Amino acid sequence: MSKKLDKQAGLEVHYDTLIAPVVTEKSTIAAEHNQVVFLTPLDATKPQISEAVESLFKVKVKAVNTLRVKGKNKQFRGRPYTRSTVKKAVVTLEEGHAIDVTTGL
Repeated sequence: MSKKLDKQAGLEVHYDTLIAPVVTEKSTIAAEHNQVVFLTPLDATKPQISEAVESLFKVKVKAVNTLRVKGKNKQFRGRPYTRSTVKKAVVTLEEGHAIDVTTGL
């Protein structure tokens, strides 16, 4: 019983580590070079991101690069607001491995 709960708790942590894939023109160009871009929590570390991608997608990760995108000040109908600060992870996969982000998990 405890092994199954531990495995489920481990998967939940991995699902919390990867919020969503980033599907933009730039990220689709990066996909041609075995790179996939994900949104992650601000406190996620590179080893956590690597472990989550490897366990959820069953691929081998070569490298993880992260960047923080600071939220911009914007206006909507004259009312100012600030976009949320997000963290992106660019995951480079080993040769021969691929992730199709258009299909779900």
